[in-house]
Amino acid sequence: MIPFTKPGQSEDWDVMAEKAVRLALADAGVSYDQVQQAYAGYVYADSTAGQSALYRVGITGIPIVNVNNNCSTGSTALYLARQMVEAGVADCVLAVGFEQMLPGALGMVFDDRKRTLDLALKRQDELQQYDPHAPFAAQQFGGGGLDHQARYGTSDEAFGMISVKARRHAANNPMALFREPITLEEVMASKHLYGPITRFQACPPTCGAAAAVLVSPAFAAKHGLDAPVEIVAQALTTDMPGTFEDGGMMRVVGYDMAKEAARQVYEAAGVGPDDIQAVELHDCFTPNELISYEALGLTPEGTAEQYIRDRQNTYGGKHVTNPSGGLLSKGHPLGATGLAQCYELTQQLRGNADRRQVEGARFGLQHNVGLGGACVVTLFGRAA
Repeated sequence: MIPFTKPGQSEDWDVMAEKAVRLALADAGVSYDQVQQAYAGYVYADSTAGQSALYRVGITGIPIVNVNNNCSTGSTALYLARQMVEAGVADCVLAVGFEQMLPGALGMVFDDRKRTLDLALKRQDELQQYDPHAPFAAQQFGGGGLDHQARYGTSDEAFGMISVKARRHAANNPMALFREPITLEEVMASKHLYGPITRFQACPPTCGAAAAVLVSPAFAAKHGLDAPVEIVAQALTTDMPGTFEDGGMMRVVGYDMAKEAARQVYEAAGVGPDDIQAVELHDCFTPNELISYEALGLTPEGTAEQYIRDRQNTYGGKHVTNPSGGLLSKGHPLGATGLAQCYELTQQLRGNADRRQVEGARFGLQHNVGLGGACVVTLFGRAA
């Protein structure tokens, strides 16, 4: 992973991707000519940008697949790379994600054709009135927060406490963009965006890149590689039957996708939420972190506020959520985010996370969601 930067302050997207790939290869002890396939994730770039980026590392004729799955793009690239290795199609596969973003809130790029989010936006319009003054994405996830409040009486402060926690964790992460502590009072007094969301409860757009090398156990043994972290289980889900027909905004922004992906992962791994020490989850806005606690089974439905107030989501609690500081502190370069989460959990499971190290980390859970929709949940573990 390379440090994320504000829009307008980064290098070009292909340069960032090249740097992340070279760091990953060096870390793995693998040369590029040993890579048999590559998956390149990005949202805001032209087709075959993956080739342009990877050709800077080497031109070897391997299959390069370009991936775009909205905010879950990086994890989708990882998912595809893992499938190829697990299926025995390839023994050494590269996943890279990168993004060079514009400043300001996310919005629709094309205004001359039908929207890809039509089903979600139609249901959103049925559930809540459109606010022309509120950011597009804030209305979606803020609506999810309002839905949770209506169901369970969740306070506005519960969401704000997540931002305070994120900055506290980020203070120990040199890769985080925002590392300065922040108080709950400052969070709640910042500009109101929508529902319970204020400005300090929204992740900023950033530019960056991250990459991972995946190898089979046989490849690692043959080449004498130190590979202490494994993908124990992984699932990719899309919107469920009924998501846009009944229920509220929590379903529209991915609650069902996350719950089902987590169920599949726990069932495949024979591991439950209580066995997990570190979690990197998709905190694009604080409501998404809060509802994801319940979707991932970290705490029972309706108990997220108490989980936060009891500090079960931080060091000394049941799970350390977003020890990196999360998207709220690192920013969110869409294609790179999922692989940056992979980077953080890999460091945690290796015991290389320095001052943010989660004690006794044996399992790390990753959650990355994109509207439209797709959700990837990955369970990383220390290899036996």
